Amino acid sequence: MLDYDVVIIGAGHAGCEAALAAARLGVRTAVFCLSLDTIANMPCNPCIGGSAKGQLVGEIDALGGEMGKAADETAIQFRTLNMGKGAAARSLRTQNDRAAYHARMKRALEQTANLFILQDEVTEILTVDGAATGVKTRNGLTYNANAVVITTGTYLGGTIHIGETSYLSGADGVNAATELTRSLQRLGIPTKRFKTGTPARVHRRSIDFSLLQEQAGDEYPTAFSFDNRRELVNKTVCHITYTNEKTHKVILANLDRSPLYSGRIVGTGPRYCPSIEDKVVRFADKERHQFFIEPTGLDTDEMYLQGMSSSLPPDVQDAFLRTIKGLERVEIMRHAYAIEYDCIDPTSLKNTLMFRDIRGLFSAGQSNGTSGYEEAAAQGLVAGVNAAKYVQHRDMLVLTRDNSYIGVMLDDLTVKGAPEPYRMMTARAEFRLLLRQDNAPERLCGTGHDIGLLSDERFAAYLARERAVADELERTKEVVINPSEELNKQLVPRGTSPLNAPATLFDLLKRPQIDYDLLQRFDSRCGKATRLVCKRVEIEIKYEGYIKLQQQEAERFVKLEKRKLPIDVDYLSTEGLRLEARRVLDEFRPETVGVAARLPGVNPADVNILLLLAR
Repeated sequence: MLDYDVVIIGAGHAGCEAALAAARLGVRTAVFCLSLDTIANMPCNPCIGGSAKGQLVGEIDALGGEMGKAADETAIQFRTLNMGKGAAARSLRTQNDRAAYHARMKRALEQTANLFILQDEVTEILTVDGAATGVKTRNGLTYNANAVVITTGTYLGGTIHIGETSYLSGADGVNAATELTRSLQRLGIPTKRFKTGTPARVHRRSIDFSLLQEQAGDEYPTAFSFDNRRELVNKTVCHITYTNEKTHKVILANLDRSPLYSGRIVGTGPRYCPSIEDKVVRFADKERHQFFIEPTGLDTDEMYLQGMSSSLPPDVQDAFLRTIKGLERVEIMRHAYAIEYDCIDPTSLKNTLMFRDIRGLFSAGQSNGTSGYEEAAAQGLVAGVNAAKYVQHRDMLVLTRDNSYIGVMLDDLTVKGAPEPYRMMTARAEFRLLLRQDNAPERLCGTGHDIGLLSDERFAAYLARERAVADELERTKEVVINPSEELNKQLVPRGTSPLNAPATLFDLLKRPQIDYDLLQRFDSRCGKATRLVCKRVEIEIKYEGYIKLQQQEAERFVKLEKRKLPIDVDYLSTEGLRLEARRVLDEFRPETVGVAARLPGVNPADVNILLLLAR
């Protein structure tokens, strides 16, 4: 039988989450991949999470997705980033075993009911009367489907660039998908050309680790998955080193051999993750650039040079790497390369990730102009859920800027577009203190359970944790700590005033310099709750006032989001709107005042006119 409810094109991080979500919601799902050996592949660094990305993974987990659990099970190092900053900026990052992660996710797909895995290249998307009806493949087969999800990553028209050499290919030597872009263009879907890159992989034995700065994992590792019961162990360390003046001289002397500067690469690259040659040129005043040396797994000697992507020729890569402390005798196993690829303009999508003009056709991941495994997986989850809901004629999942980083990302992409590869950052979220990684279950487990992805067992575990947080928070208001010489000897060196009168645990934890670890010896019950519960309570106490302010701002935001605009407004003739705003509003046709306010070209004065229209 060649009929499916949902077809997923691609089995990277977006495709895996989309396929698992759709199948778990009870619809017959097929996922196509160019090679079964690259399911959930990590062609760049085998790591999950990081700044703002850790929040995305926590949200995927709370909604019932797979990435967080797979990352926890295959992690070889756990590190929480930005611990010196506020709670809103802290994010978990794991270094993962690349082969183990692929195997773990492939097994999850294989063991899921209603899910069928097929190795073949999709070359055409079929439509009838403005609705997706199936796909055709290179093997000459036609598959009927009620919904189709595009999750092609960087494989559409993929072109590898290394120095003066360029050739059609996807990441890791897998064939590029060469036909599907033309099918998208025939459907009237606007496409663009983006570029990304990956660093070299080098042999462990060729690195002098004694010259490098060691970077250990967390003393108390934290899991992505909120109900994790596994013991978390750091199994490896990473290292840090730096470029120098000699490195920069070698790079600058060979810029004419870089396809990035010779003009052969035309795609737009990620501003926030530049190649090493780009760093040297753009930041000429810097004497050195930091980068990280990280293992790609426990059963391999390949080491990844995080922060050193390049498209320079192999001989130049050899030369500049050997100018770096610890890499003087480096052996490159896989040279760095740049890859250009086709992707769609995400403003052609709704925030459900279905195309505005083609019913039942969805897109997720790097095919939408994003970068990163986490951004891709988050979109894949939403697209998979909504493809299933579309088939089942149910209301679709809509996440918003006030309840999730995923909502921020989808709104940014579908409203503002992606002029360059989009990367999630904490600065993109207006309410980031409300959207912390530690409270992702509080925000989204209810939604995941309502959808049907979060099991009753996991939802019960979430409810138990929330009760533990509430109980511990209440306890801090009841427990009184008395002044003592021993306590004050701990407080004063930390830069906080001595305790001269009895105070509640709640009041003491309000102080920035005081944490649960310090107070354990002065409160017999302190620390009996799990470390995760204690950290959550500590954040809620320390940031109480700021959290309330952001909650008020979020409530005002929601009011604008609920102010519906008439669907038949003639914006081009609406008096009071500026000409630029009229054109933008007429083209985009926003459903609410809130969405309209975020459109490029719409200013506060225009919003006031829109509020009148909404009334």
